[in-house]
Amino acid sequence: MWGQAILRQAYLTQALLLCLLLLPGSGWAVIETYEFSSDELRERYRVLTNELRCPKCQNQNIADSNAPIAKDLRQQLHRQLHAGRSDAEITEYMVARYGDFVLYRPRWEGPTLWLWMAPLIFLVLAVLVFLGSVRRARARPGSDSGMSETERQRVAALTGEEQP
Repeated sequence: MWGQAILRQAYLTQALLLCLLLLPGSGWAVIETYEFSSDELRERYRVLTNELRCPKCQNQNIADSNAPIAKDLRQQLHRQLHAGRSDAEITEYMVARYGDFVLYRPRWEGPTLWLWMAPLIFLVLAVLVFLGSVRRARARPGSDSGMSETERQRVAALTGEEQP
């Protein structure tokens, strides 16, 4: 009886601690509200915040990042949208300020061209190296086992097999 009461109290204590730990977590999420004059601006804002990368977080867009710089970028984006700038102008501004890294889909020009083409180049090189090694292996006489003729004779003598 005493054991059950102690277990029940332990479970209640654990549940209470879990609730206390999870409660402040809801306050950590950043919720920003911006006023937009039209639904078109709201949609452009949503698209651009999902296409621009946070310079600090590196693997998050500015819509999902809680970093202070992402907040600044969202505010700057909101201001530029209301100033009447086009998506291309806003993107150019962000690239001029933070470099091509701020784009999730880098452009097909200059140094980023190497980034786009590197996987294909490495794949072609790997296939060429593989084919070259297969061709060299086939060209070598007796390449099936990698043993010399004396080693083959010795193995044949030990196993009692006849040499072809």
